[in-house]
Amino acid sequence: MPGLLLGEVFPNFEADTTAGRIKLHEFLGESWGILFSHPRDYTPVCTTELGRAARMCGEFKKRNVKMIALSIDCLEDHHSWSKDILAYNCEDSASRSLPFPIIADSKRELAVALGMLDPVEKDKDGMPLTARCVFIIGPDKRLKLSLLYPATTGRNFDEILRVVDSLQLTADWRVATPADWKPGDCVMVPPSLSEEEAASRFPAGVYSKDLPSGKKYLRYTPPVGAQGDCIYSKISLANIK
Repeated sequence: MPGLLLGEVFPNFEADTTAGRIKLHEFLGESWGILFSHPRDYTPVCTTELGRAARMCGEFKKRNVKMIALSIDCLEDHHSWSKDILAYNCEDSASRSLPFPIIADSKRELAVALGMLDPVEKDKDGMPLTARCVFIIGPDKRLKLSLLYPATTGRNFDEILRVVDSLQLTADWRVATPADWKPGDCVMVPPSLSEEEAASRFPAGVYSKDLPSGKKYLRYTPPVGAQGDCIYSKISLANIK
């Protein structure tokens, strides 16, 4: 099955959407982008996902991220389904519209080309459903992250927002984010930086955790660009040193 690898330029496809015909790269402009796919219109899990994405769209916009969805149904169904999504998930839905477009892919051309099909879950006609894909695209139009959920499992958009924060932070600074990291937490100094370079680059301090191996590769530094003490100083700084 065709697919995309991290770092590859994302295809600049043209498609009809609920906001008119778009060419992806022009639609994104200088922004980051998230393309997320859905198995079908008028389905329960998809409705909750698109509603959640609509509620969180403002947070993604603050981060210069444009969102665009895809489902293998026609534009007419997309427009009608959007009313259901807004009525279920949003207040005052009558005067609102979804804050991002939905791509029509009734021939499944994009779903096939982008490797979105679920090999297990089928529709009533025996055709493979579109999996729940998440593609995060950088301003350079290269794929920065891909997630692939089966049709039966809804996504966590809070986690997708957290991932965007990590991707944008690590794109701007030579740092990494540890397990369960969230904005405001300490970040990690990658092994590619020597101790001298790390000390020069992070004047707030670099803290290493003692390990049985004696190797000092678990190195932390306070939140990049943030004020105040490293959060680890409140819980385990003695152990890190």
